Amino acid sequence: MKTVIIIPARFESSRYPGKPLVNLLGKPMIIWVAEIAQKALGKENVFIATDDERISRVAKEYEFQYVMTSSTALTGTDRLAEASEQIEADIYINVQGDEPLASPRDILRVRDAKIQNMDSIINCYTAISNEEEPTSVNIPKVIVNEKDELVYMSRLAIPGHKSNTNKPKEYLKQICLYAFTKNELQDFVQFGRKSYLESFEDIEILRFLDLSKKIKMLKVTEGSLAVDCPEDVAPVEKKLKEVHSL
Repeated sequence: MKTVIIIPARFESSRYPGKPLVNLLGKPMIIWVAEIAQKALGKENVFIATDDERISRVAKEYEFQYVMTSSTALTGTDRLAEASEQIEADIYINVQGDEPLASPRDILRVRDAKIQNMDSIINCYTAISNEEEPTSVNIPKVIVNEKDELVYMSRLAIPGHKSNTNKPKEYLKQICLYAFTKNELQDFVQFGRKSYLESFEDIEILRFLDLSKKIKMLKVTEGSLAVDCPEDVAPVEKKLKEVHSL
């Protein structure tokens, strides 16, 4: 089955304008992510999807393929759906452009999980680290059932607890690796708006719950840090130095 990776990259981020091009140890963040994707599936299967020529120029400079999408895409997954109309594949893996510490091995695990569960959306989660705050609204928290199926995601610290004796031993967070078929992406974009749950939380995967789609959650490598705001740059650069022995 042909699998491609598409990295959605929007310049006008509400929390951090220009985020895909933020400099991390001398290299644009979007290129860190593209190189991770390249290690997983080869450069010929990696595409950057953007609506901004500043990002497409950087992709071209580093010799990565790119596709231009509209400026009206509601979310990264909507942008992925647009890009899928220009790219033929059986499986589309979404690697978010703010995950410069994603694992190539985890990308391959996502692909394999999708092959084994073609009737389910694949998404990922891991434990929130000691360096992160569960109450941060920038970190979507994850609730899964005992079959590792998504129950809900929230920007609140969930699950709640009635007393300290019931307090969770750890909180789980979303890792923005996804796998879809083209039909699933088409269903998503044809919804035409943010869904009821999605509109409150601003977490796009929730639209699939409103579409009654099953979402299989895969536990992946601990230690991944995303860049959601300028304050995240320093800890991410520190982690990059550790991972790459810089």
